[in-house]
Amino acid sequence: MFNLDGKTALITGATGGIGSAIARALHSQGAEVILSGTRQGSLDELAHGLSDRAHPIAADLSDKSSIDSLIKQISDISTDGVDIVINNAGIVRDNLLVRMKDEEWNQVLDINLFAGYKLTQGLMRGMMKRRWGRIIGISSVVGTTGNPGQANYAAAKAGMIGFSKALAQEVATRGITVNVIAPGMIQTAMTDDLNEDQSARLLSTIPLGRLGSPEEIAASVIYLASDEAAYVTGVTLHVNGGMAMY
Repeated sequence: MFNLDGKTALITGATGGIGSAIARALHSQGAEVILSGTRQGSLDELAHGLSDRAHPIAADLSDKSSIDSLIKQISDISTDGVDIVINNAGIVRDNLLVRMKDEEWNQVLDINLFAGYKLTQGLMRGMMKRRWGRIIGISSVVGTTGNPGQANYAAAKAGMIGFSKALAQEVATRGITVNVIAPGMIQTAMTDDLNEDQSARLLSTIPLGRLGSPEEIAASVIYLASDEAAYVTGVTLHVNGGMAMY
């Protein structure tokens, strides 16, 4: 099950905790992986650890010309384009709305939402020709629940869900599925910085009583990217330990 031999996947934000776990999981299932991020050195290190079938490409997803360049470089690597797109890249610029600057709003919407739209638009034609494709967005529990101080981030993550539902209906007849994974609190470098009191308060909101792991998000990606999930589209899969139930 979940064999991805012969498939090519793009992972944005590939050097982060969740992104690198997704890249490793897809690679372990046989996929060729294209790793995108802002830090070439970190991308090279990840690609080296994967050995073969890994292609690091640095790109600034806040810059439309850089996105266009990434799409062109992907076509040079794989003449058939990609089969699987994982829109994982994201940033936060937290602030209360009354104090939020336009650049804080725009930066978050550009990278967390616009970049995924532009990459998906540029890469899906090959999927349509082959009548097979998987488009998976990494959203957040915040995209459904909201969170004070994160109006920009919540808007972007909620936008990803709406975007994916609409696109799922547009491309379903071409054998392409479009889904979203909405992680809750995941063990990453960000949560490592929490003090004991902050950790205790956070865990009290999670019925399972622990943080999730990047590997658990990656496992969800593997399922949605596989042939076994061919009848699943337009879905938001919540992976949050019961923090929010739908």
